[in-house]
Amino acid sequence: MSTLQNLENSVYKINTAFGYGTGFYSSQNQVIITNFHVISGCQSVSIEDGEKNRFLAKVIYANPGKDIAFLKAEQLPIPMQSVTTNHDTKVSTRDKLLVIGFPYGMPFTVTEGTVSNPQQVIGGNDYIQTDAAINPGNSGGPVINEKGELLGIVTSKFSDADNMGFAIPIERVREELEIIDQLSEDLTIGCPSCNSLIFEKVSYCHNCGNDIEENLFEQSPISDFSKKVEKAIQNLKIDPVLARTGSEYWKFHLGSAEIRMFVYDNNYLFATSPLNELPRKNLAEIYEYIMRTDTGEHRLSISDNQIFLSYRVHISDLYSSYEDQVIKNLAQLAQKADELDNRFICDFGANMTKFSKHHEA
Repeated sequence: MSTLQNLENSVYKINTAFGYGTGFYSSQNQVIITNFHVISGCQSVSIEDGEKNRFLAKVIYANPGKDIAFLKAEQLPIPMQSVTTNHDTKVSTRDKLLVIGFPYGMPFTVTEGTVSNPQQVIGGNDYIQTDAAINPGNSGGPVINEKGELLGIVTSKFSDADNMGFAIPIERVREELEIIDQLSEDLTIGCPSCNSLIFEKVSYCHNCGNDIEENLFEQSPISDFSKKVEKAIQNLKIDPVLARTGSEYWKFHLGSAEIRMFVYDNNYLFATSPLNELPRKNLAEIYEYIMRTDTGEHRLSISDNQIFLSYRVHISDLYSSYEDQVIKNLAQLAQKADELDNRFICDFGANMTKFSKHHEA
């Protein structure tokens, strides 16, 4: 278990404007490894560590045919230990393995399983088949043994079958890692047909003639609605890429406060921040403060033993003469949240929530 605990700091949640997944750092190769489908449509993404810190990462290599991608994050602290890729261990039926990742976007999770078939053929490629629990969000995460050696990368799970997950075997991962020294800081594509490297936008592979989707070199556009919301995030001096947490959902910290912005009931833009947990004492004073304090367009409330600051607006208001005011109100919610969570601590003895960044309080 100590080996697993040491590896935890080298496994990250990957957040994009279109979804989320898992990635892991390889010290031997100095890149973050994940699935192509996790970062598809992105040139840069955010990676999130266990302390809720997010870092910008550039996609430097993508191979759609092998469903493998490599990322570089310049500001990321190098983990003390990471999975081992240069080993001689062979995978056999009934071997025990561990799947690491962020299923459904939940916090760091480890599931244990057994190798059902080390060479299950699907679509002409071999995969490791396992009975370990694999769910959306696990994609791109490492499959390891108890010694911390990489056995494969989680890639998929049949939606209509239980106890059946798949991983790209380590041998295929090593083949891709061999080209690390040939990569630059710009995106390189691996031809889905012949695996030759493509360094610039083309319509076909000059090596094998296979058609190359030109959008592989392009950032998929976000919606006009998302652009409007991200104006508020930019006004807080935060790169919107660091806030994206799936389709039309944003989550970030301003100081100690966690801020969430998302579409509610298909008609409303909802912004909220879980400020504090209710203390055992001073409840009457807190209730009175919440009822009497004028927070303008924002509302203080209590739910599930937590104090929230929230703001709701109809989506149509972002396409009206109120657009600028809505964007201003969104940014102000974050600023107020960062102020209020400290006030509830100092004045009423409340605690930070589990969503807060305690070390910045």
